[in-house]
Amino acid sequence: MEEIKQRIIEQELKESYLDYSMSVIIGRALPSIRDGLKPVHRRILFSMWKDGLKSDKPFKKSATTVGAVIGSLHPHGDQAVYDSLVRMAQDFSLRYPLIHGHGNFGSIDGFEAGAYRYTEAKLSKLAEELLEDIDKETVDFVDNFDGSMKEPLVLPGKLPNLLINGSSGIAVGMATNIPPHNLREVCDAVVSLVENPELDINDVINIIKGPDFPTGGLVCGTRGIIDYFKTGRGKIVIRAKTEIENGSIIITEIPYQINKTALIESIAELVKNKGVDGITNIRDESDSEGMRIVLELKKDINSEIVLNQLYKSTSLENAFGVIMLGLIDNQPKVLNLKELILEFIKHRKEVIVRRTKYELNKAEERAHILDGLKTALSNIDPVIALIKKSKDADEAKKGLTKNFNLSEKQALAILEMRLQRLTSLEQNKIIEEYNNLLQMIKEYKEILASDERINMLVKDDMIYLKDNYGDDRRTQIIEGEDIDIETEDLIKDEDVVITVTYSGYIKQIPLDVYKQQRRGGKGVIGTDMKEEDAIEHLFTTNNKSYLLFFTNKGKVHWLRAFETPQAGRYAKGKAIVNLLHLESNEKVSAVLSIPGFSEDHSLLFITKRGAIKRTGLEEFSNPRKGGIKSIGLIENDEVVQVRLIPKEIPLELIIATRNGGALRFNQNDVRGMGRSAKGVRGIRLRQGDEVIGMEIVLRNGSLLTVTENGYGKRTNFEEYRLTRRGGKGILNIKVTPKNGKVAGIKTVKDGDEIMLMSEKGIVIRIPAKDISVIGRNTQGVRLMKLNSGDKVVTIARVIANYKILPAS
Repeated sequence: MEEIKQRIIEQELKESYLDYSMSVIIGRALPSIRDGLKPVHRRILFSMWKDGLKSDKPFKKSATTVGAVIGSLHPHGDQAVYDSLVRMAQDFSLRYPLIHGHGNFGSIDGFEAGAYRYTEAKLSKLAEELLEDIDKETVDFVDNFDGSMKEPLVLPGKLPNLLINGSSGIAVGMATNIPPHNLREVCDAVVSLVENPELDINDVINIIKGPDFPTGGLVCGTRGIIDYFKTGRGKIVIRAKTEIENGSIIITEIPYQINKTALIESIAELVKNKGVDGITNIRDESDSEGMRIVLELKKDINSEIVLNQLYKSTSLENAFGVIMLGLIDNQPKVLNLKELILEFIKHRKEVIVRRTKYELNKAEERAHILDGLKTALSNIDPVIALIKKSKDADEAKKGLTKNFNLSEKQALAILEMRLQRLTSLEQNKIIEEYNNLLQMIKEYKEILASDERINMLVKDDMIYLKDNYGDDRRTQIIEGEDIDIETEDLIKDEDVVITVTYSGYIKQIPLDVYKQQRRGGKGVIGTDMKEEDAIEHLFTTNNKSYLLFFTNKGKVHWLRAFETPQAGRYAKGKAIVNLLHLESNEKVSAVLSIPGFSEDHSLLFITKRGAIKRTGLEEFSNPRKGGIKSIGLIENDEVVQVRLIPKEIPLELIIATRNGGALRFNQNDVRGMGRSAKGVRGIRLRQGDEVIGMEIVLRNGSLLTVTENGYGKRTNFEEYRLTRRGGKGILNIKVTPKNGKVAGIKTVKDGDEIMLMSEKGIVIRIPAKDISVIGRNTQGVRLMKLNSGDKVVTIARVIANYKILPAS
């Protein structure tokens, strides 16, 4: 009877999905760092080798190989296996094809290969280099899916296949995309690293110039190449190779993995829709000699302008995102160029050691037999006499082992020896073979005892491959500025949460990561920090907005929001000094998110010591590498907050202080000033107090005040009388040991949501309407439960799309 077990659905889904993802990662999508193959490619090559489909043998139907692979090795669909076989035969897909195909194996125009019953295939000579010595116990074998045969976990792989042919695949939660490289350059790099494993990555970069695609093309600039060589990740821009001939643009090479027919159609569609001017005719004159696409132009048209328009609007220019991810001991890992080559060298050394041990064992076994035959030949008359008088083979074998000090194997070999071996010539052959074997055994033992000899064999293999299969580069790397493909048009429009810590780490997280909770909850971890670090700035914004970073030295730097690093809740992010060109001892003290640099808006600054200043937003629209001056600061002062305000709408503002004070005034009390101005007094501070924030007064909103111990309240703006700037202000909240000093203020409406973040990185997201509206002379209610030693350090408003209205 079937037993039904009850399980928590979340746990079952989690475990099942994890099993599925690991199966995809290990069994389908990612290549091994050692032989550069995914399981399906490895099984195809192994099956063809096993069936004798060598490069010097006749072709066989592809259906034969497909049937053998799915029947014994790869329990998946026949089309998936055939598609993989076809790709390994296409000289426009692989830089160095591993299968020699006969028949229709598709084309760069996008035409599909013929059905496997029509095409024929066998191994290429290079594929045999991958499989060489597989029958010498050089790699581990495991049971196939039904236990009926053994299959290799990896191929011996004399060929550095992963680098010369590349790989691409999408697993679960990760992907790999490795470009192909030139065999000569890769072999030279392997030799150099064998000779000196401590070689600097820059020295390796000088040997391998960059990717070398089967379709040629031009790689623009070296920044992306250096990035992925050093980190395993990068983005390179590939352009078609073109010539200007008699006023026409001639395309002779196109970017890797681009469909030629689709490219021509996209250019034609662009011409039809007036997306590009000047092209009168498009002809494809490609033939067996090579590619030739002719774009005829109008007379007196600037061909460079047309070409630049085509680069911008078609796949004549294409981005290739590199992720050098592969499997090491069934663990996915991103490697840089040097690490990848070192892993290949490690694999080759292991293969050479295992091959040498295998050959040593075989040589010793054969030498042992020959030693027995030599003994028999030296005592031929007694041996023959003993055999003749023995009643059977078993008695003869025992007699030989006892009388001539032979092993059972030696005795058996003597009994099976043919009489012709007794001739003088045959005896000399046995002795010669024995002596040769002794030399080979000595050689094998010397190899196993010497790392230098093993290294020499690895180098010899690379020199052999370079001399026999190496060719010239096809892809040209051109000088010039790298093209930034991470433009606004390619960025998904979404709201994000950005945090900046006191020690200068910044990151962005999608807003929907933080689910809404009721007030008084404990929140979730928002960032992982060192004990001595804490969150200083937290705000929500659109990822296409501009971020202005105001520093303690009175400067402003800016980034686009999408340029900030994406990270999970538990990551601390990236050091801001790697994104902004900050001076020594320069620290970000305020951050402002704006949609653009409109002339209708101003920036309103408030400093810790109460100075206030208003400057037109347009004065900050031309940033410099090292930032520009934003405000003149007096000693021991710094910018606390910067607000974006409209120039023409008269607004009222509230300044709040750490000890619970507040001052409401009109923005017209602050005249416009230049970027370098120090500003005027905004609020007169009492002893030991400082400004913690400034907010705009909205007639349909209220002022949220949050304290360090997680308490807070909303208060209607009517309770704050309007005064002039420069005064001491009035009581905003009662500050006591219970609720702590003020952490921040925000103008909110009922429909808003609020995010609070603690010093230890805990974040809570709550609706503003859940927070009580009470008077100024109160302590507030609990908004967030804090652990011992923790405190609220910053607050953010999730929905801030206000239409700013006058306060009256």
